[in-house]
Amino acid sequence: MEEIKKPEVKAPRTRRTVYNMVYTAMLTAIICVCSVISIPVGDVPITLQTFAVCAAAGMLGWKRGTISVIIYILLGTVGLPVFQGLTGGPGVLAGKTGGYIVGFILTALIVGIVSDLSRRKMLPLILSMAAGVLACYAVGTPWFMFVTGLGFEVSLGYCVIPFLIPDAVKIALAAMLVNRLSKVLPEKLQQNK
Repeated sequence: MEEIKKPEVKAPRTRRTVYNMVYTAMLTAIICVCSVISIPVGDVPITLQTFAVCAAAGMLGWKRGTISVIIYILLGTVGLPVFQGLTGGPGVLAGKTGGYIVGFILTALIVGIVSDLSRRKMLPLILSMAAGVLACYAVGTPWFMFVTGLGFEVSLGYCVIPFLIPDAVKIALAAMLVNRLSKVLPEKLQQNK
């Protein structure tokens, strides 16, 4: 006797919308929590923001990952204490580290696009996260130079060189986490619709 195949039933649009909102909010909350965890290193602290942004974009893809980063930035801009050191407000965004916060949008876009295209394979994830962090440096360092009036070499010494190894570790951990979780988490989390 021939087995009758049941037609695939897609989740109603409202259910997909609810899933998207919940996953985006959940990863935004993780970015907020990881931003508070910091180690002071001169003018620019080491935080887990980079890890959280890369992981969020890697898991959620370019659209929802970028939205989660933008929501995080908006929460901080309106005054919620979600930026490093439990700070918030437009002054933080306009300050010397504000360019790095804005640069997270580029990071999320780059990581999310590659994550979607590569189906969360390890090597593309690592390379996209490295490219995303470099894009963040490219936005944040000139911003830091403008706000502080420091030169390029000095700014690199403050804002880039001390962070290369910690960021490499965070990238490796985020890529490994996204790659492993993509194999066990519901497909709804990974669909970028």
